[in-house]
Amino acid sequence: PAYTLGGTGGGMAFTMEQCRAVATSGLAASPIRQVLVEKNLLGWKELEYEVMRDGAGNCITICNMENLDPMGVHTGDSIVVAPSQTLSDKDYQMLRSAALRIIDDLKIEGGCNVQFALAPRKDVRDWDGDPSEALPYHVIEVNPRVSRSSALASKATGYPIARVAAKIAIGKRLDEIANAVTKKTTAAFEPALDYCVVKIPRWPFDKFGRGDRALGTQMKATGEVMAIDRTFEAALNKAVRSLEVGGRSLLWQKPEWRDTTVPLDATDERLWALMTELRRGTPMLDVAARTGVDPWFLQRMERIIAMERRLLNETLGEELLREAKRMGFSDEMVGQLADYLPEQVREMRHELGILPVYKMVDTCAAEFEAVTPYYYSTYEQENEAIPRPDKAAIVIGSGPIRIGQGIEFDYASVHAAWALQRSGYRAIMVNSNPETVSTDFDTSDRLYFEPLDDEAVRDLIENEQGEGGEAPASIVQFGGQTAINLADPLRRAALPIIGSSADAIDTAEDRKLFERFLQDAGIPQPPGAAVLNLEDGLKTAQQIGYPVVVRPSFVLGGRAMEVVQNATELVTFLGEAAKIAEGKPVLIDKYLEGAEVEVDAICDGTEVLIPGIMEHIERAGVHSGDSMAVYPPRNLDDDEIATICDYTERIVLGLNAIGLTNIQFVVLPKQDGRPQIFVLEVNPRASRTVPFISKVTGVPMVQIAVRTMLGQSIREQGFPPGLWPATPLVAIKAPVFSMSKLTAVDTHLGPEMKSTGEVMGVDRT
Repeated sequence: PAYTLGGTGGGMAFTMEQCRAVATSGLAASPIRQVLVEKNLLGWKELEYEVMRDGAGNCITICNMENLDPMGVHTGDSIVVAPSQTLSDKDYQMLRSAALRIIDDLKIEGGCNVQFALAPRKDVRDWDGDPSEALPYHVIEVNPRVSRSSALASKATGYPIARVAAKIAIGKRLDEIANAVTKKTTAAFEPALDYCVVKIPRWPFDKFGRGDRALGTQMKATGEVMAIDRTFEAALNKAVRSLEVGGRSLLWQKPEWRDTTVPLDATDERLWALMTELRRGTPMLDVAARTGVDPWFLQRMERIIAMERRLLNETLGEELLREAKRMGFSDEMVGQLADYLPEQVREMRHELGILPVYKMVDTCAAEFEAVTPYYYSTYEQENEAIPRPDKAAIVIGSGPIRIGQGIEFDYASVHAAWALQRSGYRAIMVNSNPETVSTDFDTSDRLYFEPLDDEAVRDLIENEQGEGGEAPASIVQFGGQTAINLADPLRRAALPIIGSSADAIDTAEDRKLFERFLQDAGIPQPPGAAVLNLEDGLKTAQQIGYPVVVRPSFVLGGRAMEVVQNATELVTFLGEAAKIAEGKPVLIDKYLEGAEVEVDAICDGTEVLIPGIMEHIERAGVHSGDSMAVYPPRNLDDDEIATICDYTERIVLGLNAIGLTNIQFVVLPKQDGRPQIFVLEVNPRASRTVPFISKVTGVPMVQIAVRTMLGQSIREQGFPPGLWPATPLVAIKAPVFSMSKLTAVDTHLGPEMKSTGEVMGVDRT
């Protein structure tokens, strides 16, 4: 369909009936009611070139990228590798020349993305023509704008495409625009890469387990991760670690694959299916013919499998461990295969001096000296990220955009970095998401593009610490549940955290500790308990009465949370929640049907600032991220507001939650004139409502929170404690859903979050 994004309304048709259905959908999706009908190139290679042209006609290629998945899968749902790995120089130059001719003939000024389909190897998929001649190709699409691929190319090369395009728009030539990375060359120099980049999409099927997982021409991913290393194998392993899908590595396989044929259709699980099939000894060319994946990629996967076998069968020594680490194997993967605990593998690495070094992304493959503070880890010799003695703090980012943890947390991370800089600290950012502002190399003083796991974060902290130095403190409040979950590993490693302590986080997240805390404080919460087995769950539900809310602890976005009406439903949903909880307790609470209210508060250890109270329009039981919220509240009287403020202050001061805390309450009708307010949840971190409240009240919440962590009181920053006066404006936060892109999903709203974004409206009424 014309004028659509992400393949909306498009599809492939193999019969006239399918063609009518896809055309009808496409015409409805197109604002000008136009669709393009083209030859199906299913199975051909898909490649992209990012090119740039100025007003004087100077053109350069910034980056070329190759999709591991062949044609038939939307590029946003494909695993992408940069630079291309399977093209001959002849094919590379042929497509490069075509891309430059296109941007020149169209007289485009700025950035442009050109997508090609290139015929595959004859032994993978047959096609008409002579393979000894130049491979046939087709231009699929030309995007004369900054696109999703432009963002990836920018982060992969360090070349700021949007910045350069903006300068071209005001009349500058490429040779007049300084290269912000080297400070010596100009934007007219084509980037050169001496590393490999792998992007893997992040799909929402952990939220929509019963959804249609088949990938096609309509994009289904909500976000993506990117990893950089010296080889494809290492970058692929790091990218999989970055996905944060239940600790899944390349070793994972679906239990039902063990006794059946592995399905190699295009789904979000195909990468693991390919690995499983190759482990079974299926000939690589057979797998290539069935999937259209180039044999080069499958050969590299076979190399990873060969290393797995060595770790299983050989004694783990220095040489084997070093080779495994160079191939991107995490300590956890090595331990799983060689029968060690991850911490034992880490200790062995330290004893043997097998430590990562950090290389700079410099746009020029070290041809010129660069000053960019943008690094990736690898297991080589020279370390380019030299520790510095000035005071610094590390902001742990939020990883890939997914349901429950979206761009709001990147907003908080970026503002935290800026607040550190304004306070005289060096801001160090670590994240794995190429789509975000936090991974722009000039947002922080030093950027590490790394997986957000225990191993990678501890490694970079040790690198920043240097020999005999002081480890910089980490801030875990702004990266959502990803960062919060790192608080305990950092505490166990005796690494400093500023803001709420790991103990405060544990008290808020651990049901038994939190229940005891609220009882001691005299603050009511819905009756309930934390259970570890089905028998206790059924007993608890019978005692407190149905309906009940079932949810795992230590999760974000209401994952696997349900309102349960009877024992039959409880048996089903308790099993789902237990899988997600991974050994941690599952919480069962009495469901209270009242108005839900949400508060974001900032504490300096002595006093509390409440920038605003939000009232949800939907009933309690609909996840706060899926509910419309109103600021200021419309249906709370002065007594109820005073009670909410009192509970908020007592909770954050009692937890000693320095910085930001989010609290959710349910408000029931008054009883004997007294407010009936119960605490549903406390999160000692930034929430997804921080950008909303900050924008509508004008209170710079993240900046105030960071300064309180650094020891400055709320009053010293010029803000009075207590509830901030309500503005004369009314603001509404409304969720945005993407159900049209996902088929066979339950669109009913409940305690598990389903929205992928939000919008805000402000007016006088």
